[in-house]
Amino acid sequence: MALASIGITLHHHGFRFQTPAVYPHQPEPTSAPLRFGILGAARVAPLSLILPVKNHADAVVHAVAARDQNRADTFAKKHGIAKAYGGTAAYQELLDDPEIDAVYIPLPNGLHYEWTMKALAAGKHVLLELPSTNTAEETRRMFDYAEKKGLVLLEAVHSRFHPAIRRTKEIVDSGELGTITKIETEMAIPSGIFNDSDIRFSYALGGGAFMEMGCYTLFTARYLAGADPLRVVTASADTSSAFPRIDIGTTATLAFPPLSSASAPSASSPGAAPTEITAIMTTHFRLPPRLGFIPQFPQVSARVIGTRGEVKLFNYLGPWLYHYITVKTTDENGVTKTRTEKAYGNYGWTTYRYQLEAFVDKIRGRTPDHWYDAQDSVSNLRWIERIYEATGLGSRPESSAQIPTD
Repeated sequence: MALASIGITLHHHGFRFQTPAVYPHQPEPTSAPLRFGILGAARVAPLSLILPVKNHADAVVHAVAARDQNRADTFAKKHGIAKAYGGTAAYQELLDDPEIDAVYIPLPNGLHYEWTMKALAAGKHVLLELPSTNTAEETRRMFDYAEKKGLVLLEAVHSRFHPAIRRTKEIVDSGELGTITKIETEMAIPSGIFNDSDIRFSYALGGGAFMEMGCYTLFTARYLAGADPLRVVTASADTSSAFPRIDIGTTATLAFPPLSSASAPSASSPGAAPTEITAIMTTHFRLPPRLGFIPQFPQVSARVIGTRGEVKLFNYLGPWLYHYITVKTTDENGVTKTRTEKAYGNYGWTTYRYQLEAFVDKIRGRTPDHWYDAQDSVSNLRWIERIYEATGLGSRPESSAQIPTD
């Protein structure tokens, strides 16, 4: 987090300080920048919105709301935000502010549905932290309501906007790996980062490793496969009696249809049936230390294996800090070649900065460089629910909030 906040990119040969790239779309001289409000003084907000906005000529964070006035005031002062709403009615007061055009919602998962629907009802565009809600049905309702209101709603899968994952997708689709047979995505962290009281261990708030991390691994696998799964093959959860219905870690294996790329071979031999893709997704909140005392490094990678080679993207979640794309291919003579690529993109841009660019472009009526539709978000939740069902833990609870949809 600290490295990202001061704009450092880690390269193979060390550190490199960055200066912001030029903003590609200057706003109209007569138009004011889009004014954002933040619901909740969340720790992720500086990285995910406040810092990216400082490098965007057509956006400003104008207000923050927190349940405690002192916390809202402190957060606003620290980050140079003009307005601070505090108290039990703070979230709604921010939504009722006519000066706010869009809101960023980094609240606990179980509150996403209620406050996204209220934000849309108030006429605000919404950038929503993932997972979008606790259930696919709630997600569908939100996007249907956003469409009805003519508003932009985006689930903040920031990693999908970065050139690193998009370059990896190009390699997969190019056909150079042969017939794709396997995809592996992982996101796991060592013990000690989240304590027992963390909201991620609360079932009522939509907690669980596959909710928190599996949403990324599943989005990434689905993107690289270019399709939705066919079925859940197996799914198992690591649990504890201290957290009923919470997965500390989950491993899921899904079957995907054959890669539908025009350039990729459809089968390994003439007349053979197309090969289903096996995708393995691994998540964990508490990786045990090696040898009982050596902390493990976070595991965040995506790997795609084909009949003629493989590609691995290390650190698809925070590629602006450091990443590599390793491609190994074997030709018909059995000669193996390996290359490593980097795809940092615009100098100084994080995944969140690319995401902000797309979100603002969409609101302004421009065509974003990359986008994904409502069905993508709905499908991700649907398969998260199916994976939870397969583990025996079941879906997270629906919101009890009743929101009129005029």
